[in-house]
Amino acid sequence: MKKAIKPRDAVRLEQVPNIGPSIAADLRRIGVRTPGDLRGKDPLLLYRKSNKAAGRRQDPCLLDVFMAAVDFMDGKGSAPWHAFTAKRKALLS
Repeated sequence: MKKAIKPRDAVRLEQVPNIGPSIAADLRRIGVRTPGDLRGKDPLLLYRKSNKAAGRRQDPCLLDVFMAAVDFMDGKGSAPWHAFTAKRKALLS
C-alpha cells in the first residue's frame, strides 16, 4: 500500500508512514480505526493500552512507531520510527 505524503492523504492506517499491517492491527485492537484517530493522541498512552491488550510488555520500539505516526498525523512531517528512539529512551527513563 502506498504511504501517504501528507496526513490528509492517509485513508487507512497502513498508509501512515512506519505503520504496516501488524501495527495497524495493534492500533485497531485499542480502538484506533483511522489515521485521523491518531491526531492529538499521547503515544505513551497508546503504547500502554497496546501492552494491556496484548497481555504483555511489547517491544519498546513500538512506542517509537506510535510517536512517529502521531507526529505525522499532527502535521509534523514524516520521520523514520528509529528517529524517535532517543526521545523514547528519555521518556521511559
